[in-house]
Amino acid sequence: MTRLSVNINKIATLRNARGGNIPNVVESAINCQKFGAQGITVHPRPDERHIRYNDVYELRPIVNTEFNIEGYPNRKFIDLVCEIVPEQVTLVPDPPEAITSNAGWNTIKNKSFLIDVIKEFQSKGIRVSIFTGTELDFIEGAKVCGTNRIELYTEPYATNFPLSPEKAVQPFVTAALKAKELGLGVNAGHDLNLDNLKPFIEKIPFIDEVSIGHALIADALYMGLETTIQKYLEALK
Repeated sequence: MTRLSVNINKIATLRNARGGNIPNVVESAINCQKFGAQGITVHPRPDERHIRYNDVYELRPIVNTEFNIEGYPNRKFIDLVCEIVPEQVTLVPDPPEAITSNAGWNTIKNKSFLIDVIKEFQSKGIRVSIFTGTELDFIEGAKVCGTNRIELYTEPYATNFPLSPEKAVQPFVTAALKAKELGLGVNAGHDLNLDNLKPFIEKIPFIDEVSIGHALIADALYMGLETTIQKYLEALK
């Protein structure tokens, strides 16, 4: 079964809008795990507009499933991850000013940089996943860079899903099969939700993990966190 990692950035965004510590990010992570989430994902950005670097330190002792830290690997981020030693780090190519991740790595252009960064994380025993699109040459490049997994950037799938689910998912099926052929693990994330998740997993049942934040936290406002997580888990079966 594909594992569900809950991205709790939006909980931190809500907290930061008012100041103080409500909602409590650590308590939210504890509850996500209690309600069945198999991982916790955070994406600390340089401006700390949602998850703060201090949150990452506070979360490390209580995450007893899988801790996935994602972000652009500048020196500050690299040092944080190497000190925390999560189970997984996901490398994304977005600049500091980006509202959210909006593209995968050009693994050919960034080959030397990625090789060095990946080696540094793996020397600490951290599994590395890198954000990619469906371009097969970039997936092949990811293999050359030495990553353990890729995470397919699924916004194009989510955008095109209402128009034609079959056409929307096909490039991702091809990309995932290529990654599997190369011996890479495959994660997925970005704009996956209760409408499009199950059809995606049915076509690519060997996806190792999905990381879902925005839609899941939004759904929880209506249905509650426990019910929402259970619905996402059901969609992954």
